[in-house]
Amino acid sequence: MNSAYHRHVPHRSELGSSTSGQLHQFSSAVLVPVGSCEQHGPHLPLDTDTRIAAAVSSALAQRHPGYLVAPSVAYGASGEHESFPGTVSIGQDALHGVLVEFGRSACRWAPRVLLVNGHGGNVGALRSATRLLRYEGRDVAWSSCSVPGGDAHAGHTETSVLLYLSPSDVLMDRIRPGNSAPLAELMPRMRHGGVAAVSEVGVLGDPTTATAVDGARLFDGMVTACSERVTRWSPDADGMLR
Repeated sequence: MNSAYHRHVPHRSELGSSTSGQLHQFSSAVLVPVGSCEQHGPHLPLDTDTRIAAAVSSALAQRHPGYLVAPSVAYGASGEHESFPGTVSIGQDALHGVLVEFGRSACRWAPRVLLVNGHGGNVGALRSATRLLRYEGRDVAWSSCSVPGGDAHAGHTETSVLLYLSPSDVLMDRIRPGNSAPLAELMPRMRHGGVAAVSEVGVLGDPTTATAVDGARLFDGMVTACSERVTRWSPDADGMLR
């Protein structure tokens, strides 16, 4: 009989696949992918941000032996997307609380924790949670997965990366261009009406130009930038790695 589900194959860099005994003298860092469950246009899955953050974290663990990738924080602050079905937002306050309690607990046995963020709406909670944890004496920091010059949401950048990471989950026949105006120009309307106020399809950018080849380049840039920040480990006042 064929299996009706995909069997997860554990990897030695995964926290969830480790045993407590294996971590008795853990001396490295825990990477925590922080994503969201929110609309990504008519063509990308709701967990796009989480997939990217998790993939970047796994690639970082390969470049930094000994680092462990924790199970993802798969819900974030996504209020700007709540006009679209499928979006589940827990808000800034709840996300702040989750990150603070995660850091307090993990730092009882892990010397260092890095929150790897895949969703821009999470930044407020990341800053406040990391500031508090560092004030309490815990070596916690965060890093973004974004790339300089990328479009804002479900456009060329994210669609290209998903075509590289999960090509079968990109609905190519449903791709539609969105609003490609600069994000700073769109923000006044988005503050009052969310993404729906500036894009009927929920896309900020143009996914019609996306390719897997470009996705591989963009993803490597994300991982390389994060890896360089990890190597320097120089958090700013808000705990963001520079």
